[in-house]
Amino acid sequence: MTELTEGEVTQRWPQVLAGGNAILFTANAGGPDGRSIDVESLVDHRRKTLIKGGTFGRFLRSGHLVYVRDGTLFAVPFDLEKLEVRGTPTPMLDQVDYTAQNGAAQFDFSGNGTFVYQSGGAQPGGALVSLAWVDAEGKTQPLLAKPGVYGRPNLSPDGQRVALDVAEGSASDIWIYEWQRDTMTRLTFTGTSQAPMWSPDGRYVAFREVGAGMSAIRSDGSGKAQLLVQSKNAQYPWSFTPDGKRLAYFGQSAGTSWDLWTLPLESDGTTLRGGKPEVFLQTPASERTPAISPDGRWVAYASNESGTFQVYVRGLKGGRWQVSNGGAFLPVWSRTGRELFFETTNDDRIMVAIYAAKGDLFVADKPRLWSDKRLGGGANGERNFDLAPDGKRIVALFPADGKESQQTQSHVIFLENFFDELKRKVPVGK
Repeated sequence: MTELTEGEVTQRWPQVLAGGNAILFTANAGGPDGRSIDVESLVDHRRKTLIKGGTFGRFLRSGHLVYVRDGTLFAVPFDLEKLEVRGTPTPMLDQVDYTAQNGAAQFDFSGNGTFVYQSGGAQPGGALVSLAWVDAEGKTQPLLAKPGVYGRPNLSPDGQRVALDVAEGSASDIWIYEWQRDTMTRLTFTGTSQAPMWSPDGRYVAFREVGAGMSAIRSDGSGKAQLLVQSKNAQYPWSFTPDGKRLAYFGQSAGTSWDLWTLPLESDGTTLRGGKPEVFLQTPASERTPAISPDGRWVAYASNESGTFQVYVRGLKGGRWQVSNGGAFLPVWSRTGRELFFETTNDDRIMVAIYAAKGDLFVADKPRLWSDKRLGGGANGERNFDLAPDGKRIVALFPADGKESQQTQSHVIFLENFFDELKRKVPVGK
């Protein structure tokens, strides 16, 4: 078993090499430029970086390591005994279908040298979705009609604007959609900004800066983004205390997966500054999405401590209560009533639990289905809905319909005797 190093977000696409003594995989420290093809010995656990900037590495019986970068398949000779590449990588094929967001590539090979791949080049990293209002009866009303690769919508405190991240290829930035005026305004320009979260007064938007930590920027676009926490590890801002003086977030830590933190904040009216982060909950389990209640007494979050993600509530003065019972994540508090909303993990539907506070005890009723409408755009537990300030409807992502939702046309291509072509263009002996 390999372990994440500092700054790494994921390790994916493993291949156990011949002999079973080493494993090849793609390490990701954030974005395409943060990826690398690594190999680790399963005997002494020594690890090497073979290729920087590549993804979906595979060792072929021809003696080559192949991988994808920006839709191009590269090949380089690979010494299986010394676990190292030799020479300079050579481009072999263009327009290999791969997902820019996570690095997955669409190709495979057989032992006799047949190579198969899907054409198409870089895909945006997620399906096209649309944004719509949904009420408890499941009735939908289009909000942002034009489909896009949208993610993590978050409503402003007054409910008049939606902050969301918009992906273009491998890049993503924060945009503000004013639904009453039907205008989209770009808020960040780094190509590495995700997961926006409004401050309670609506003046600031905090967000994740991939590979750098968390930042905040004025919601009107004036001024520059201010770094709140500097970290190479992934960190997602998730909720503010009602007074706006503390931010709850979840971040990745070596050895303990995802943990919950809080960050003290100071504002001079023009910028938001972060203090020293403080651990709120750190266990061997994965804890995510800490949502602070409107009265500031409780924190709802998702944890897989039972083996399946469930929604829990913790009091700031102690105590822990499980709210969901069938697999759930993404808790959201109602601002107007004693209701806690969350999404099911098995079918992406919204549930709600009525709760009461009895002293320092949190008492929740059995959750019930709030809407039978199935949401979209919530892969890997990413936020795909938010509750309106009046608590009567949600803004949610849905799979786009029509021609605009169809991905670029692609073909599956078989190449026979591909290993011979590799040996001709990229001789192993040199």
